[in-house]
Amino acid sequence: MTLDPVFIISGLLVGFIVGMTGVGGGSLMTPILLWFGITPTTAVGTDLLYAAITKGGGVVVHQKHGNINWRITAILAAGSVPAALITLLILKQIGFKSGNVDSIIKIGLGITLILTALSILFKNQLIRYSHDPDAPTHKMSGRRQDLLTWVTGLILGTVVTVTSIGAGALGTVALFMLYPKMRIHRLVGTEIAHAVPLTLVAGLGHAGLGNVDWPLLINLLMGSLPGIWIGSHLTGSVPDKFLRPALAGMLILVGLKLVAV
Repeated sequence: MTLDPVFIISGLLVGFIVGMTGVGGGSLMTPILLWFGITPTTAVGTDLLYAAITKGGGVVVHQKHGNINWRITAILAAGSVPAALITLLILKQIGFKSGNVDSIIKIGLGITLILTALSILFKNQLIRYSHDPDAPTHKMSGRRQDLLTWVTGLILGTVVTVTSIGAGALGTVALFMLYPKMRIHRLVGTEIAHAVPLTLVAGLGHAGLGNVDWPLLINLLMGSLPGIWIGSHLTGSVPDKFLRPALAGMLILVGLKLVAV
């Protein structure tokens, strides 16, 4: 295997930003891989396994601190994992060699990046709304809450399998809305715990279809794992009011470019 400094440094930078801000690595990594000329299918497949490995460490930490609701994780996975498998089957039927899948991935990625950027920009407002006693989510029955959680899993399974992003920012926002009384750190831990099986199943599915570049994955991990460690120790060093708008603006620009292609 050849060590590629470009991809190692890219992994380091993405890992650093993820560690410092908590923004999902896929929303940064996949566009970078496309920019370096990696095909959309390979970029998505490789990034999915990259996410499964990097978030796996997060699960260990959150479980240690009791930050995971495994019941909610199971309901989400009951929707997302089958959705991921069905989506992979559909993409295979469309044909990875035809170029149609690449077009679908680019458009889906662009839209998801824009939605992710909006969730970053309006995160605090969404949290405040979810905690409003008059919000509809405060009046839901347990059965309806479970059903909407399962539907959320279905949507995330489809979106993440096509684009490799969305499980982090979009998944967390959905949980904010559905479980307004749950503490934020527990919601984040639950989202990370759900993202691991989803990205692992989707990533292995893409690998089975030949959409994973293994040397590229190793190079990215060599940079990102220490990057996450460094970034996590610098959390708060850059004011949130500057950092989040800058990241959101970048994601919107990339998303609009992909949609326009």
